[in-house]
Amino acid sequence: SGSARLCRGRLQGLVGSRGCAARMPFFSWGFWLLCVAASASARSDGGNKPKSCSELRQLYGAKGFSPSGVPQAEISGEHLRICPQGYTCCTSEMEENFANKSRTEFEGMLKEATRSVQINLTSQYKSFDGYFQDLLNKSEKALYDTFPGMYGDLYNQNVKVFKDLYSDLRRYYRGANINLEEALNEFWIHLLERLFKLMNPQYHLTEDYVECMVKHSEHHKPFGEVPRELKLKATRAFIAVRSFVQGLGVGNDVVKKVSQVPLSPYCTRAIMKLVYCSHCRGMSNVKPCNSYCRNVLKGCLANQADLDPEWRNLIDSLLLVAERFDGPSNVETVIGTIHTKIAEAISNMQENRESITTKVFQGCGNPKLNTKPSNVEDKRRRVKSISEDKPSVLGLEKLVSDVKGKLKDVRDLWVSLPVTLCNDKISGSVNEEKCWNGMTRGRYLPDVMGDGLANQINNPEVEVDITKPDMTIRQQIMQLKIMTNRLRNAYKGNDVDFQDTSDDISGSGSGDGCLDDVCVKKQSKSSSTRQPETHPMPKLSGQGVGGNSSIILPSSFLLLLSLATVATQYLRR
Repeated sequence: SGSARLCRGRLQGLVGSRGCAARMPFFSWGFWLLCVAASASARSDGGNKPKSCSELRQLYGAKGFSPSGVPQAEISGEHLRICPQGYTCCTSEMEENFANKSRTEFEGMLKEATRSVQINLTSQYKSFDGYFQDLLNKSEKALYDTFPGMYGDLYNQNVKVFKDLYSDLRRYYRGANINLEEALNEFWIHLLERLFKLMNPQYHLTEDYVECMVKHSEHHKPFGEVPRELKLKATRAFIAVRSFVQGLGVGNDVVKKVSQVPLSPYCTRAIMKLVYCSHCRGMSNVKPCNSYCRNVLKGCLANQADLDPEWRNLIDSLLLVAERFDGPSNVETVIGTIHTKIAEAISNMQENRESITTKVFQGCGNPKLNTKPSNVEDKRRRVKSISEDKPSVLGLEKLVSDVKGKLKDVRDLWVSLPVTLCNDKISGSVNEEKCWNGMTRGRYLPDVMGDGLANQINNPEVEVDITKPDMTIRQQIMQLKIMTNRLRNAYKGNDVDFQDTSDDISGSGSGDGCLDDVCVKKQSKSSSTRQPETHPMPKLSGQGVGGNSSIILPSSFLLLLSLATVATQYLRR
């Protein structure tokens, strides 16, 4: 350059005289230093020819942006706010567009990765829900088809009693606030009252007499052991199937809501730097280092990873309850044969009609006779045993086997997301010695962080405030805890209602609450860990940082400082 030639001429004149080096004025020494710096700068500028930006122009157009905004060749990168500020093919507007694009693309990747889980859980929910409801519907239909021919008026005049029972069972299964044991007790009481009246129409039974009869029924057991056995088995079966299907639904709902949690601005910067900054530096064919990718995603998905313990508990509890579907007293047999148990109970009462009547009269006294007794013998029918239509055990076994495999596949969903996305979508198979490490092509040196919010305190790639967990995800963690508790009680045969969860959820939802073991002050990062760059996030409203930035480069600043120092010392002379 011209300044370099001027320096060389001046130096040659000074050095050409004998002994001039010893007598060289102080200002000349300063001028010589400036010349050396200028010459080095000239050699640096002229030694490397600017690279073409043709590859990036193609990528930029493919992403839906106008290629005309891409420089023909590399330009100085002092305007960049996310990517390293070396020579670059990206303008401020391009950096802003890539940042928005990277956020949209990553959110799409996350939804795609969780969509398959939602599809599986929805499919399992529909399969089990349909199967259980079909069992109940078939039992009810069998009762309506067989009872009229078997019992005649005994059934026809009491259809509502049977319909109410199946209605209560169905409503309970669908989640209604019904005490199942009480519903079954009421059914047997109403059935006893109706049947006793029909089998003894010659007597006038008052409400007080019926109440006495019901009280004594606990001792003389008009229906045999069927009510007790059915109550024990049916409550366990319905508690299990209801909780299991609800658990599948809650799991699906949690995945759906968590997949919609937006990325933080810090995460957007980190994703942009991970995916597109290598293209800006002219390294379009260099993939991100896998370790680098995992650190970025572990930081971005730190809150999601905190779901892991309760998510695993939910999956394990679902697997436990599924075990209840097998065995000699499995839910398939219990639900599918309710009508046969009722028929067995009615038959028992008909066969022991006279002894039951005698015991009632002994305990409650002789009731008054009706003025117009009916001919009971003409209305009685001989009871035929109802055949048990055994459900297809193979069908339930296949459903249980299938759901066990699907649930085990998603057990580590939340902690495996960073690895899955990096391996399948971002890094793939990459040479860890020649990959994009966030600054250049080379090995990524920092350690990979652990999972969860608390482990991101020293994440070198994403700034994470570990004292402010995401409230949406925190709410989903509580939903998982509630459902897991219900499933564990269902496994034991207990029904638990969880309407009041105020004791389990702390904070007002303002975002200031903390998860357990997370509320700690943010510590300074270790000196052995690479510090993240702290460029401010560019405005995403369309007002990008202009390319004519007034930022002074370090080399220019050093030259001016040297010149000012030399001039000051010279003037003092």
